[in-house]
Amino acid sequence: MGVASVGKSTVGAELSQQLRTSFVDADVFHSDANRAKMAAGIPLNDVDRAPWLDEVGSVLSTSSNLVVACSALKRSYRDQLRKWAPDLFTVHLTSSKELLMERLATREGHFAGADLLPSQLETLELLSAEENGIEISADADLEAIVERITSLVV
Repeated sequence: MGVASVGKSTVGAELSQQLRTSFVDADVFHSDANRAKMAAGIPLNDVDRAPWLDEVGSVLSTSSNLVVACSALKRSYRDQLRKWAPDLFTVHLTSSKELLMERLATREGHFAGADLLPSQLETLELLSAEENGIEISADADLEAIVERITSLVV
């Protein structure tokens, strides 16, 4: 989980290779309307996200051995996912706003641009003590991030 450009897809894809499991990027489940809204720099609201989260949750329910990259910014969003996958382990990737903006400035071909970052940072709710997960800095080397995650889930 995490905000735009924190590395969810990159880390998720590498992690799935290391774990020899499937990887799914939740962005593929966004509706055309949601994509258009985000491409216009308009943040999604809870109503926009609800059907998308149910699709992601449905995918999560198909396997206990699956890596999914999903923003899941609010606790309520993660709770919605846990309705589908009660044993969900969440990795919250974090980074500085400055580094995220640098990454977004060079990002090509994605509907979520730099305009959305402030609202995502405002919406973001950190993992609570009751949630099964961990916070990891995305500023480290990809191998180190993946190694840290695998040490916790394997």
